[in-house]
Amino acid sequence: MPEHPQAYRPDPAIASLPALWDEVAPADFPATTLRFRNDRAAAQVGLDTLSDAEWIARLARFDPLPGNLPRPLALRYHGHQFRSYNPDLGDGRGFTFAQLRDGTGRLMDLGTKGSGQTPYSRFGDGRLTLKGGVREVLATEMLEALGVPTSRTLSLVETGEALERGDEPSPTRSAVLVRLSHGHIRIGSFQRLAFERDADTMRALVGYVLHNLYRDDGDDPVRLLTLVVERTARLAGRYMAAGFVHGVLNSDNINVTGESFDYGPWRFAPTWDPGFTAAYFDQTGLYAFGRQPEAIGWDVMQLAASLRLVAESQPLIEALDGFAPAYEREVTAALLWRLGVVPRGDAADRALAATLETTLRTTAAPLDRAWFDLFGGGVPAAWGPEWDALRAALAGYAPRKPRDAAYWSGEPCAMLIDEVEAIWAPIAQGDDWSRFHAKVAAIRAMGEALA
Repeated sequence: MPEHPQAYRPDPAIASLPALWDEVAPADFPATTLRFRNDRAAAQVGLDTLSDAEWIARLARFDPLPGNLPRPLALRYHGHQFRSYNPDLGDGRGFTFAQLRDGTGRLMDLGTKGSGQTPYSRFGDGRLTLKGGVREVLATEMLEALGVPTSRTLSLVETGEALERGDEPSPTRSAVLVRLSHGHIRIGSFQRLAFERDADTMRALVGYVLHNLYRDDGDDPVRLLTLVVERTARLAGRYMAAGFVHGVLNSDNINVTGESFDYGPWRFAPTWDPGFTAAYFDQTGLYAFGRQPEAIGWDVMQLAASLRLVAESQPLIEALDGFAPAYEREVTAALLWRLGVVPRGDAADRALAATLETTLRTTAAPLDRAWFDLFGGGVPAAWGPEWDALRAALAGYAPRKPRDAAYWSGEPCAMLIDEVEAIWAPIAQGDDWSRFHAKVAAIRAMGEALA
């Protein structure tokens, strides 16, 4: 591997907490065909100059990176899954195999999906379908462009195995994915320690998260909860402004840094429909589009309950009370960002956000088209009187940036389920990746136009 004396900064901090993980070995794949490498993300952690052969060796065969973890680590955790507590969890088809600092000094993890069986695989094969990997690339690229804090897909490698799955035509192709993420510590990591009454490790984990993930030198559990409340409220607000439905907001899927990750049955909502769901198995709509803030807030309550092992209840309750006002601030800011207007910083912003939500819901306007045409704060004259309340609310708001002629002369960049299937079809039928790569390029162009 080429030397990166400044850019590549290994820091395997999680090795200091052996109660959180088990050492594991990666699967020995019969093939390794590179399908996607994210050099834009890799450049932020000093991995962009790897040759393709080195990339495969490090990010598909998992040869240890210099000065980093000598063996991959499967993390241990518990969690509530659709509000039912499950103590039989942990990384079942993934692991953390490196930690390193990015250009801003943040501690980043290299984690996997589809890298083989672990002690937590239960009856699973520890593998990832290639289609699942393609879907995760599309989700992370889209969310990054829309301003949602998200893990980034660093690498997707096809691995030459035939997998049997009940939710897609089988046998189907296999892959291993590497994500670059700001930590993999979940609310469920704290739940496991509370379940086991392991106060010493709980205190150590509080200190680890504060120091390494929040760059805060304290060790106060209440301070940690306050920070997690703020970050997860931001995540909830930005999910809503992006029109995104994660699908499985279990407490083991909520990162304590407030960074979205682990994309399974995700979807983008075609309209502002609070009842829209992503997962066919979410029959009660627990994680429907409009219930996501409630779901994330409920998960944060489980973190507070876990921290009672090492903190008094009342200050934890007071910290939890900050979630609702933090969410209101964050969703207001996120909606105004998508509108492309400069916030005024007063009650008018909240009124504008509320009017926008109501208008989008009652008109059932296609979201991607609406965001595209509304950017900069102007409601098209051809739109009818049902948009008059929004016109009035937008009076006095200035655009936050000019509309780039090259981008806004085209069509909205959407990611509805039909297009996801249309991108996958030529890959499945003829190994044609052109539509996939064109979509990634279009998403990144949108991100530049909105940034």
